[in-house]
Amino acid sequence: MGSEPKRTESSHTTEEETGTHLFKIIGYTLTKGRGVGKSIRSGIFTVGGYDWAIRFYPDGSTEATKDSVVVSLVLMSENAEVRASYDLSLVNQTTGLPENVFRESTFRVFNSCKGNWFTPRIIISKRNKLEFKSADYIVDDCLKIECTITVLKESWVETTGDFEIEVPDTDLPEHFGKLLSEKEGADVTFSVGGETFPAHKIAQLYGQMKESRARKITVDDMQPDVFKALLNFIYTDSLPADWDDLDHYEYCEIAKLLLIAADRYAMDRLKLLCASILVEYLDVESVATTLALADQHNCNCLKEVCVEFMASLDEIDALVETEGYATLKRTCPSILVDALEKRSKYRKTGCQLN
Repeated sequence: MGSEPKRTESSHTTEEETGTHLFKIIGYTLTKGRGVGKSIRSGIFTVGGYDWAIRFYPDGSTEATKDSVVVSLVLMSENAEVRASYDLSLVNQTTGLPENVFRESTFRVFNSCKGNWFTPRIIISKRNKLEFKSADYIVDDCLKIECTITVLKESWVETTGDFEIEVPDTDLPEHFGKLLSEKEGADVTFSVGGETFPAHKIAQLYGQMKESRARKITVDDMQPDVFKALLNFIYTDSLPADWDDLDHYEYCEIAKLLLIAADRYAMDRLKLLCASILVEYLDVESVATTLALADQHNCNCLKEVCVEFMASLDEIDALVETEGYATLKRTCPSILVDALEKRSKYRKTGCQLN
């Protein structure tokens, strides 16, 4: 007699929660002169079960924005990934009403896991426009910024009558990492830029490496430290710990080179991880160069973020003057058309303060 068919039931629920935080900057004139990239932070507030904060850069976040005030929205909860949309507004203190400066209606992924931050930085106004008396944004030396966040909350539940055994997270990367560091059983050597890297033939399963069956493989057109990071990722699914000691410029440059290597060996997860690093440090000086890199190495998600960033700029003159923009205009003019079309859409819908 056959057994009765097993019947299970599951459900997935998506809800949204919206919250608004008012950030009062009392003594606005005293905040100026801190320097480019220096910010003050609001108190931490909770929306959708996650902690958030607003950062205010009175002297701009980069040299290109030093004549503007910049605001960023930061996910403060540790090791969290959230889909959220947001509005950033200045409050007209005569009417008491918020006047929309920037609206991100598309739900973006905010991820505070190590090496994968997404912190949008928005130029809310040229400083002289903000401080113009008739604008009514600064009264009694107080500026008010209002941020409304909508967070998507998702849950998935499966209901069965069976007992379950909890399976812990995999510790395979830890074991593989030990195998790499101790070089036990290494049966293949990679030669990169005059340096050698003992490894195991399992590493050849990635991308073009599988084409070689030799015990010694020479890898051309790649720096040794980039290959070391690539090999580390193959074994541990993570970036090298010593990357924490790099400054911002070095961090971005090696991330670009590693993205190129990841594309070469068809390592899509590593490519996305590198893209997330570049998004973290995206600014007017780097966006055009990063966009060209994304286009050349088939990284569509990074390409889309760069186009959105360019489209949302309040002042495009600084971007046009960069060397990266000139190169992009010469080599990939079609990408600039996309950015300009999106910029036109932003301005027509009033998403930027004029």
